[in-house]
Amino acid sequence: MFDPLVRIFDGFGPWETTALVLLVSVGAALALEFVVLRAARRYVTHTDTEYDDIVLTELRIPVVLTAALAGVFVLTQVPAVRTAVLVDPATVERFFGLPSLSVIVVVWAVAANRIVNRIVDSVSEKGSRYDFAPVFSNVWTLVVLGGAAATLLWLWNVEITPLLGAAGVAGIAVGFAAKDTVANFFGGIALYFDDTYKIGDYIVLDDGTAGTVVKVGIRSTTLLTRDELLVTVPNSVLNAAKITNESAPQRRRRIRVPVGVAYGTDVDAFEALGVDVALAADIVLDSPRPRMRFRRFGDSALEYELLCWVDGPTRRRRAQHELNRALYTELLAANVEIPYPKRDVTIRREAGVDADAPTAAANGDALDAEIASNGDSADLADGRPKR
Repeated sequence: MFDPLVRIFDGFGPWETTALVLLVSVGAALALEFVVLRAARRYVTHTDTEYDDIVLTELRIPVVLTAALAGVFVLTQVPAVRTAVLVDPATVERFFGLPSLSVIVVVWAVAANRIVNRIVDSVSEKGSRYDFAPVFSNVWTLVVLGGAAATLLWLWNVEITPLLGAAGVAGIAVGFAAKDTVANFFGGIALYFDDTYKIGDYIVLDDGTAGTVVKVGIRSTTLLTRDELLVTVPNSVLNAAKITNESAPQRRRRIRVPVGVAYGTDVDAFEALGVDVALAADIVLDSPRPRMRFRRFGDSALEYELLCWVDGPTRRRRAQHELNRALYTELLAANVEIPYPKRDVTIRREAGVDADAPTAAANGDALDAEIASNGDSADLADGRPKR
């Protein structure tokens, strides 16, 4: 593919060709550095995005170096130069032509990898939505590394068929040995595509593990629990688990505070009191508005729920604490009874057990003491158990 370029130098001597090629390559490198790249740099300074700055900065070295080394490679392909040197043409190409191309491949691979990595870092800093972006950075690094290695092998005419066979066998062995690592890697990619969570979200797993996502890696995700403990969960486990993201699609969360009042309570006044208590709490959001809901007729009480919203899932426990305290205080002040279970126990004495009266009396006293200790009441008449 370089034949048209080589034919340009037909008719020139080796020294003239060498001087001309080197002059052109060095001149092209200087022109790119001091004219083209400087003009492009002045242009990108006026743009709103920083991505073009990253691309231009990283392409500077490979562009200039390619222009310079291209002259060396072209010289190794010109017949007049190849025949004028003391060594054979194959040696010239091996020590000058192929190394120059190899350097070009390496610098472009490094530049491509750095461009993507810097863009990923810049995107990650713009919002927690892109916290999984480093996963693609590592995938891209692997792709660039593999592509550069394959290109270098092709340039040096290395037969890669045996290597592919060996790589297949090695891949199977590595797959079995590192199946958990591979599962975690692809699990992290799947979590990114599903947009399951991001850094700062509060998630709950199906095994009860709950915490705030503080780090997302290739192998695992780290959670910070309410006890300020770091829990590291493999991505493969997260990919297979049922995850409740309590910070999405929005951070506010509704809490339910159960409360019961005695039968006969003025429910209208009680419901208004409960709403006022919620509105007075600083931790509770005013919108959506708190409300009371009558759930069921309980054994000992009218069972209600106070429904209100807080700004974030981690504030629910504190809100329940404050609302329970405030409800208890206000209900006592309003003389609204908060019922608790009561039991009426009747003790019967069978006929014909007078001979054992002392024993029965003793048993009755013991039972009476047990009932009293449990907070229950017994109906007694004249000091004897009622029939």
